[in-house]
Amino acid sequence: MYTNARSMGNKQEEQEAIMQQESYDVVAITETWWDDSHDWSAAMDGYKLFRRDRQGRRGGGVALYVGESLDSVELAVSNGKVECLWIKIRGKASKADILVGVCYRPPNQDDEDDEFFYKQWADVSKSPALVLVGDFNLLDVC
Repeated sequence: MYTNARSMGNKQEEQEAIMQQESYDVVAITETWWDDSHDWSAAMDGYKLFRRDRQGRRGGGVALYVGESLDSVELAVSNGKVECLWIKIRGKASKADILVGVCYRPPNQDDEDDEFFYKQWADVSKSPALVLVGDFNLLDVC
């Protein structure tokens, strides 16, 4: 499941109820608007939380909730400015690993950050099993 929350502050309880009812394996969220003050309220039973909060200004941020039954690990692929979060879910038996990414690209992102953004996408696109979701604010892309 993917959603652009535009602030999880008033949506956390509803999001948790939906996730528990539907038993999603992976939930990706953009524009969480979380910061360090949300550490206590962001965790959900049955899920491992990975998050990348925007630094230095309000808004933004991305998060991935991954079911605890899945063997998942965060990948370190960031320059601190680009709001992307990547995890690898290890395949069971002879199944391939799955790379999952969630990205938020602000509409006013500068060219230098865009170049890093595109380089990340090029690097991860080599993965044989890739799921990428997000809000890219690229108006010319359908």
